[in-house]
Amino acid sequence: MDPVPLFLGGLAAGLVAGSGTCTVTQGGLLIGLTRPSGTACAPGGPPGPRLAGPRLVAAFAAGRLVSHVIAGALLGLLGGAVRPGPTVRAILLIAGGLIVVVLAARLIRRPRPSPADADPSCAHATGPPRRPGTARALALGTATVLVPCGVTLGVELVAVSSGSAAGGALAMAGLVIGSTPAFAVLGLLLRRAATTRFAAFAGIAAIAAGLWTAGSGLRLAGWLPDLASPTAAAATTAIRPDGVQEVTIWATAEGYRPGIVVLRANVPTEIAFRVADGATCTRTLTFEGRDTALPATVRLPPRPPGRLRYVCGMGMYPGAIDFR
Repeated sequence: MDPVPLFLGGLAAGLVAGSGTCTVTQGGLLIGLTRPSGTACAPGGPPGPRLAGPRLVAAFAAGRLVSHVIAGALLGLLGGAVRPGPTVRAILLIAGGLIVVVLAARLIRRPRPSPADADPSCAHATGPPRRPGTARALALGTATVLVPCGVTLGVELVAVSSGSAAGGALAMAGLVIGSTPAFAVLGLLLRRAATTRFAAFAGIAAIAAGLWTAGSGLRLAGWLPDLASPTAAAATTAIRPDGVQEVTIWATAEGYRPGIVVLRANVPTEIAFRVADGATCTRTLTFEGRDTALPATVRLPPRPPGRLRYVCGMGMYPGAIDFR
């Protein structure tokens, strides 16, 4: 495949969709950039507003770019063999969410700076300035490849289908470059919040995002039980002359519609998954432990009464089929 369209496709995905979904899923790792090593005046002292935010955000972006390009090259070279399955991806989401929670809790507990910390007169203090390490920012950026967002999954499928290391690398590079401006804005906002009274609010929001990410991993692996049993939505079904029942389910930006359908048990089934405009992570479906890129038709043998669950590739949007 021509690598230029692959790069442009990844770039468009990053600009249009990745800026939203990837910053939500991976942006919590930016909290790690707010951990200080000291101030520009006193090594080991409380944080001050003179920290080099843009430098660290740039290092974070560089680490993210390198890890995604390498992953894209491997995907293009080896195909789906190197792409983690739903269970592995779920574990990574849970671990990533918990890491974000820990980093956010440290942000909330950290003491706020005093006015003296921003005083230029402290330049006479002994000892060289200590700044947060670039290596830490690079490591956090590199780790984002382990917590893929829904758009990343879609571009990974493109990388697999490219059949070449260059094509896969360029597709993933386009995704990262397209979504980098949103990450830069988010990182600088978090750096600013970390030195103000709004640090606690930023930390609480990050904890919520981390718990949400971990919950998505639990749902993706099927380890999150149903807390409620909503009423099944009406679905258009039909029985073909060959005895197979058919149903159509749409992947939308808000989830799968209808989210829960009722079908006849002990009858062969054919489910047509269609994609509506604006769909993001719902374009990748995890069904019975396997990933499926939509649109697609899933065929099932006769099943006994019971509920069959499925979820989007990021564990965000679930759906179910009740066989009765």
